[in-house]
Amino acid sequence: MEIRAAGPGDVDAAVALHDALVPYLVITRSSLTRWVAAPADPRYGSFVAVDDGRIVGWAWSGLIGGSDPLDGELRLLVRPEYRGRGIGTRLLDAIHGSLRAAGATSARVFADPASVEWATRFGYRQTRQVHYAGIDPRKAPDLPEVPSEVQLVPFTEIDPRLLHAADEVAQRTKPGDAKISSQPYDAWLADIWNSPDLLRAVSVAATHQGQVIAFTRSHGDDAKIWSRMTSTLPEYRGRGLAKLVKAAALRRAAEAGIEAAYTANYDGNTPMLAVNDWLGYDRIATHAVLICPL
Repeated sequence: MEIRAAGPGDVDAAVALHDALVPYLVITRSSLTRWVAAPADPRYGSFVAVDDGRIVGWAWSGLIGGSDPLDGELRLLVRPEYRGRGIGTRLLDAIHGSLRAAGATSARVFADPASVEWATRFGYRQTRQVHYAGIDPRKAPDLPEVPSEVQLVPFTEIDPRLLHAADEVAQRTKPGDAKISSQPYDAWLADIWNSPDLLRAVSVAATHQGQVIAFTRSHGDDAKIWSRMTSTLPEYRGRGLAKLVKAAALRRAAEAGIEAAYTANYDGNTPMLAVNDWLGYDRIATHAVLICPL
């Protein structure tokens, strides 16, 4: 069994493994290619377990932009028939080493409940739960009435600096364990706005008097999308704007021929869980949120 850094030639097999085990955790070929194509970038780490030329395990890690102290996140997958052979342990050791080298002080993973006991052996402790849900965008409800003073625009028509300003507030006020302070515009532009899987035509912002007051980011490809971030500025909450931008994004996804949309919410995020219930999302899975000091 070989454990090694992933390379460009591993992308298709890694995506196939990922989609076979956790298709609702959307990953795209373009985003994974970006990670493995920059082996010198300390922010990312990607490793594969190979048996007789076949990828049987894959692990990825990255730094959470703007977190203070610096936090990392990871995903680790092993084919069911290869579990119990120490492959996960070896992949986790490699990922932890990558995160430490990048300066991370902790690691976060969203894990299937069946793997929680295993993860505790390495110092992981559960902090909360996260719920995954999905919908066929073509089955989403009609767009709610748009307030007269609000404009709905796709990201293709928005100044990224306005979105960055709104995202700064969103990251500081969102629920979660990573403490996001601030991400400079140039870093945000590289990590978020220029991410190869950001679907700007299927991402929607609500604006008022020249300011982005709510938005939803859609990442994915022409088959499926992931709602990676939906937020409303604190002073505009309680007015149905999150429901509005998400409904508009699903409508645009349906028009683009996308047939699957996925999202995730912490168990304590009651407002967004209610929004997703109204939109018609169906619960798919619940994972444990685990944190480990490095």
